[in-house]
Amino acid sequence: MATPRTSLRFSILYLFLHLLAWTPSLLVWARPATFLQDFQVTWSDSHIKQIDGGRSIQLVLDQSSGCGFVSKNQFLFGRVSMKIKLIPGDSAGTVTAFYMNSNTDNVRDELDFEFLGNRSGQPYTVQTNVYAHGKGNREQRINLWFDPSADFHTYSILWNHYHVVFYVDEVPIRVYKNNERRGIPYPKSQSMGVYSTLWEADNWATRGGLEKIDWSKAPFYAYYKDFDIEGCPVPGPTNCASNLRNWWEGPGYQQLDAIQARRYRWVRINHMIYDYCADRSRFPIIPPECVAGI
Repeated sequence: MATPRTSLRFSILYLFLHLLAWTPSLLVWARPATFLQDFQVTWSDSHIKQIDGGRSIQLVLDQSSGCGFVSKNQFLFGRVSMKIKLIPGDSAGTVTAFYMNSNTDNVRDELDFEFLGNRSGQPYTVQTNVYAHGKGNREQRINLWFDPSADFHTYSILWNHYHVVFYVDEVPIRVYKNNERRGIPYPKSQSMGVYSTLWEADNWATRGGLEKIDWSKAPFYAYYKDFDIEGCPVPGPTNCASNLRNWWEGPGYQQLDAIQARRYRWVRINHMIYDYCADRSRFPIIPPECVAGI
């Protein structure tokens, strides 16, 4: 039986949420309930299967095709998350991708998670990349510290006026800061859709293409659920993207806090296996965004 104090807390919480929902400055995209509510298949719909009424989906890769999907809307700033369970066993040569893309060619903006398949028993590698104003080649790779095929894990992209942060289970693994004042491109002017694909990339994905897909292990399956988009839809409220009172623009999201910073250092010290900033063969001159202190 609820106590008067408990009832009061619930009443206050309800009132707060009710007011929040009607605050004009916070008009943002609601969290989707099912896959088809806010996403559509981009290719090979026969290889995407809805589960539990569309609350989760299965992506399939076989020798005939991979598959992909995209959000029905594009967004300008916000946070997107998905829970993904990756291909188990021998997944070498496959790529499961979760990313945001402006769908423009010469000046595209893009924020990438690419999960690179492995030979059985080897760690899964996650590659992140950032395209800004058409310039990419900013790859970083880490080996995950758990088996991402054994259960669902949450992968998120926070994108605001201050930085882009890639998270794995709320642990930051990549930060790309807004340093436009130093002449460094930052994605802030183009809306982006939310994409995912499962495809064959055995010419580069595993050990630089040395490990090929073993098609005897096909079909390969990846699973998604809890699709979560909170951002400014385009077209949408005219002041949404520029409104610095949106929750993802708040003081707690403008830089990593002390705990996040420690976790970030831990990932980079213990699990990073490639950083374009340190690749002198590709970049004899250090890219400006890699210079310490910015």
